[in-house]
Amino acid sequence: MGRYALRAILGHPELELAGLYVHSPSKVGKDAGTLAGLEPAGVNATDNIDELLATDADCVCYTATADLRPFEAVDDICRILAAGKNVVSSSVVGLVHPMTMHATVTAKLDDACRAGGSSFLTSGIDPGFANDILPLTLSGLCEHWQEIRIQEIINYATYDQPEVLFNTMGFGKAMDHMPLLLTPGALEFAWGGTIRILAEGLGLKLDEVRAIHERRAAEKPIVIGDHKVEIGTMAALRFEVQGIVDGQAAVVVDHVTRLDDDLAPDWPKSNGSYRVLIKGVPSMQIEYEFQDEHGDHAVGGVVLTAARLINAIPAVVEARPGPLSALDLPLITGRGLYRPDLG
Repeated sequence: MGRYALRAILGHPELELAGLYVHSPSKVGKDAGTLAGLEPAGVNATDNIDELLATDADCVCYTATADLRPFEAVDDICRILAAGKNVVSSSVVGLVHPMTMHATVTAKLDDACRAGGSSFLTSGIDPGFANDILPLTLSGLCEHWQEIRIQEIINYATYDQPEVLFNTMGFGKAMDHMPLLLTPGALEFAWGGTIRILAEGLGLKLDEVRAIHERRAAEKPIVIGDHKVEIGTMAALRFEVQGIVDGQAAVVVDHVTRLDDDLAPDWPKSNGSYRVLIKGVPSMQIEYEFQDEHGDHAVGGVVLTAARLINAIPAVVEARPGPLSALDLPLITGRGLYRPDLG
């Protein structure tokens, strides 16, 4: 995510890269453009946080992985906010609705924004647009509705993030293994913010946020990078996070994830897409597919998630101080990004 966000910043006509923080010692001192796979940008990477916070940058894009360190990531973000820098982030997905995630987290973010006169936005990594503005916009076309379901249907075999795939999600592990993502409360923690932002936008009072899941085993060996998913180990995962109103699921986030397109043929299938399905009058279904410049659907999802975050920076800088959600921002467009020659 960080690499694609960096690429989007360097290519954005309204943004100027002021600095780049890296964790790996091997990247310190290297040009940001080179690290993004582009021409040199004249900004060298550093691991000196104090040096970066002393710059006059308006905003920090924070994309560090937070699956195993959500509260440490929040502390990082609060330090940046308190230093007077606005923050856009993809790291703690539950913060798409920042004021209802966790009381301690909410208080920290609020205090940090107040101290620095700064604003904070998490767009999520699902990507956010499919889980907030798109379904809310479609709901405005209904006479009435019964259920709004957002589906992610993607083959993750090309997702270059082994820590997430094999440890957080549990792919390639025994079918009775309990990965971090499926520990009690984890799905609700991660996607509860998505359910709550939808509820706010729809004027719903939730009874609870509930999660269910099912898994399927590999039927043939699957090689992903340096990892081999053996027959009989987990290779497909479907989960739902549901917003319950009057005892039934009113808004649902539904993820259908495979490492092999032939697995779980009874589950929804696509070329790699998001779907919004609305039961109501009228009932509706909309699907959008995406791919990167090489035709990869999984990476295409990463690119558009990073791009939405970067394109929101001007609006976040102009917004009121405090934690924000997508409901607090104007329409984010590709203003200034037209390029007749994509080569």
